[in-house]
Amino acid sequence: MKATQKDFARGLPSGATACGLFFFCGPDEAGASAAAERLVAALPDAGERVELSGADLKRDPALLGDEARSTSLFGGTRHIWVRASGEEAHDALQFLIETAEAGAGAAAPVIVVGTAATDKSRTAKLLEKRKDALVAMFHPPDLQNVTAAVRAMADTAGLRLGGDLAERIARAAGLDVRLAQSEVTKLALYCDADPQSPKPVNAEDHAAIGAATEDDGFAPLVNAVLGGETGRIGGEVRRMRELGLNPVGVALALERRAAQLAQIAAKIGSRGKIAALGPGEKMQLGIFFREERSMTQQFERWTQPATRGSRETRLDRLIPRLTRLHRTLLANSQAAELLLAQELAEIARYASRRS
Repeated sequence: MKATQKDFARGLPSGATACGLFFFCGPDEAGASAAAERLVAALPDAGERVELSGADLKRDPALLGDEARSTSLFGGTRHIWVRASGEEAHDALQFLIETAEAGAGAAAPVIVVGTAATDKSRTAKLLEKRKDALVAMFHPPDLQNVTAAVRAMADTAGLRLGGDLAERIARAAGLDVRLAQSEVTKLALYCDADPQSPKPVNAEDHAAIGAATEDDGFAPLVNAVLGGETGRIGGEVRRMRELGLNPVGVALALERRAAQLAQIAAKIGSRGKIAALGPGEKMQLGIFFREERSMTQQFERWTQPATRGSRETRLDRLIPRLTRLHRTLLANSQAAELLLAQELAEIARYASRRS
């Protein structure tokens, strides 16, 4: 079956939790990931999460079936979470389907978040007509949609947002629904709110816990790290602390830029040139004039082979690393700034190396 972004804006599509294979794709990686998280939360018995990367499955397509048909250490249920780029998960999903049809047995739910893939990809075509699979594509959000999503999050958390606060949260999160959810969760904790005891919230409450906007601080830091400008990292980290930038927000900004670079690579190839794109194509890919020089430099660095003679690019390694960083920061909030600073320096050093 196939669902749209609007279906998920209203909740979960009818019959979604009865499926066993899920493919969330499109240029809005944040929206796809958020929808996948909501789906997992709605599964009758999601159990343990087993995380795999698309690169792992590309190297060993049988790995997905092995993990999906295994039980957890204590015999409980599990679900498989795959973060892939492009068509990395296609062969593994095809192998999983073929072995199931040959009588290999039931498998745990498999959720694939496909960066730089669309609903026209081979992976989407493989799944979209199956009754046991769901394909959904997510486009870059606009302010109105994210504002509506923030209001829905607030209602669920027991918050009554006054004035234009939902829009302010959406803007402060850079239209990233995951960061917006983080802000709403923090507000609920700050105001001691829950659905059974709703609390009114105003702009002063948000100012006390709010994240800075991307324009305020994320973009220069992202450009320094992914551009391999190691000499700027120390100053950017100090500025991050002075502005009180949310470490998870910085990680999300890096993820968004990496996903954007992967989308460009899917469009023009790793050896393509951004300068050769027309104005309309650049706009569709989110390449705007003031950022074009930085993005061109980053694209050229991160589409180089990861190692001499390798078909894997540096970008193929960066995306899962940023995903792990995001999880680490969420799990270690007290040490998040230090962990982030160390990882930013490592990524910048890697970006600065010549191929």
